[in-house]
Amino acid sequence: MRGPELDRLIGLLARLPGLGPRSARRVALKLLLDPSGRMLPLAAALSDAAHAVRACANCGNLDSTDPCAICADPDRDVGLVCVVEGVGDLWAIERAGAHRGQYHILGGTLSALAGTGPEDLTIAHLLERVATGAVREVILALGATVDGAATAHYLADRLDASGVAVTRVAQGVPMGGALEVLDDGTLTAALRARRPLPR
Repeated sequence: MRGPELDRLIGLLARLPGLGPRSARRVALKLLLDPSGRMLPLAAALSDAAHAVRACANCGNLDSTDPCAICADPDRDVGLVCVVEGVGDLWAIERAGAHRGQYHILGGTLSALAGTGPEDLTIAHLLERVATGAVREVILALGATVDGAATAHYLADRLDASGVAVTRVAQGVPMGGALEVLDDGTLTAALRARRPLPR
């Protein structure tokens, strides 16, 4: 019922996160109903980004400049490095505006099941950055998963001899969260990460 061009467009859109075949058809229809206003500008932006955006050699962030805008920002604290699993985590922390230091993207977490070892991540580059002496604290902002915890422990062990402070983001009860609906692991983490109330 459709030509191959339309089937290909819908098929490619359906591969994007959060879009299934039905949503992909709706997006394709919106684009096709206004090709000069929506589809062609989108195609140009996709082409430009594909040719210009690269991973930052320092932290791994995606940007059209190398070093990226975050690493090149003179107002950033180079002594404070936040280690994250992927670019999406970096963007989420930046959106919150909670970190004014630099970042290091690991490219995943250690996982025995997936066969991901230290050599598959950018751990060696992180250790090189710390060895320069400019870093005073490494913040481990990894997910509250078994793999995230294993990676955090591994990194803490590897960084122990460097003398830098190694911290981990707090985990536990979210704002507005009711205790009765939280899982046992979250409650345990929240109790272990307790701290005094400010007076």
